[in-house]
Amino acid sequence: MAEQKNRSAYYEYAIEDKYVAGMVLLGTEIKSIRGGKVSFNDSFCYFNKGELYVKSLHIAQYSHGTSSNHDPLRERKLLLTKREIRKIENKLRDKGYTIIPLRLFISDKGLAKLEIGVGRGKKLHDKRESIKSRDADRELRRQFK
Repeated sequence: MAEQKNRSAYYEYAIEDKYVAGMVLLGTEIKSIRGGKVSFNDSFCYFNKGELYVKSLHIAQYSHGTSSNHDPLRERKLLLTKREIRKIENKLRDKGYTIIPLRLFISDKGLAKLEIGVGRGKKLHDKRESIKSRDADRELRRQFK
């Protein structure tokens, strides 16, 4: 199945909590997701009247869609339990926390799910540490092949 990851999220943010949320989608959007036509560039999540939305998640228009094709950058509502939403809202009250989409995948039941992470932005020196550890891991894998 199609799975898209937001690679820059782990580089830019220190993720503390992860949640899997359902998404309210249109028919042409799910077809594009199954085709792997998703981009996470500058996407983020925000609260509006107690509901969680994802913004700037680019799902390309379906190639065989008609005039009723979807808007690629429309805001999409995320589906979480009330307990999870309250937990995330409480975490966001702390300064510096944000909600970032981490990966988009199709579940076993055929539903599109978005994994979101609650984390803080990394400073420049933290990003350098991430690069060093990634390079060291890559070098170790080369040694053992």
